Amino acid sequence: MIVINAESVHQSLNFPDLINALAETFSRPAGMPQRRVFELDNSPQHHDAFAVLPSWNEQSIAVKAFTYFPNNPNKSPELASLYSKIMLFSRETGEPQALVDGTSVTFWRTAAISALGSRFLSRKDSNKLLVFGTGKLAHFMALAHASVRPITQITVCGRSDTKAQKTIELIRNKRPDIEVLLCTDIEQSVREADIISCATGSATPLFDGNWVQPGTHTDFVGNHNHDKRELDSQLIVKSSVFVDSKINVFAEAGDLLIPEKEGVFALSEVKGELGQLCKGEISGRTSATEITLFKTVGTALADLVGAQLVFAKLS
Repeated sequence: MIVINAESVHQSLNFPDLINALAETFSRPAGMPQRRVFELDNSPQHHDAFAVLPSWNEQSIAVKAFTYFPNNPNKSPELASLYSKIMLFSRETGEPQALVDGTSVTFWRTAAISALGSRFLSRKDSNKLLVFGTGKLAHFMALAHASVRPITQITVCGRSDTKAQKTIELIRNKRPDIEVLLCTDIEQSVREADIISCATGSATPLFDGNWVQPGTHTDFVGNHNHDKRELDSQLIVKSSVFVDSKINVFAEAGDLLIPEKEGVFALSEVKGELGQLCKGEISGRTSATEITLFKTVGTALADLVGAQLVFAKLS
């Protein structure tokens, strides 16, 4: 068994290979029980949690475990709020193969899943991308989307201009061919975007859904809480809604659960899951004017694919 650190993960992965591997895996039989998230205390100040995500396919068995301690950075700048590991086993023999840094894989697979969704749901001529978020995931999201569509302009929107500028520089370093801008007018940026990708910790909607124009694809990955959301009810009502995994999204995502509670949306209106798109069981975008929406909370199968790809390159 080998131990694979974050640096090796970043050196091993690229978005074209990862996105194609995800598409292939999601089109084939696999096992993926509902992920389990355990709250470690009932204090409103902490929200400490531990989660376990198992999955398997014809090649591998994997289990991702992560801890979430949101107050860690306040305790020490050396502490992260999230720690994660992925254990990979041989499907043929059950032998342990690798212990892979899960945090780095999560960045890659989260962005790659969104880009794979965009491959089915955004217009093929989409060239303007708006990214909400300035955290560690934000530049991964931008680069992933730019790998599947002919993006010529990326606008970054965040609460801190300083953090936004750092995200802009990270994107520019990887894609100097793309114009990368700071968002100075949210309404105008939303109205002009072909693709809107949101990866924030916001508990309330980031923008007015009425601003989203026909033909836009929207993507939401930042919220996993049943009582919080990044999008408003106006947007979900006028969108064709797709998810990465119904079993997880329907249990956790306030983006869908709040509109359902309001009585303006039903979970039965969700058009389908990523796996169905990959298998060709359902259609994605059906017209140039359709507004599409892809909500993800993360799946164990995507973690397996990322870890499997890294292991294959390093073993």
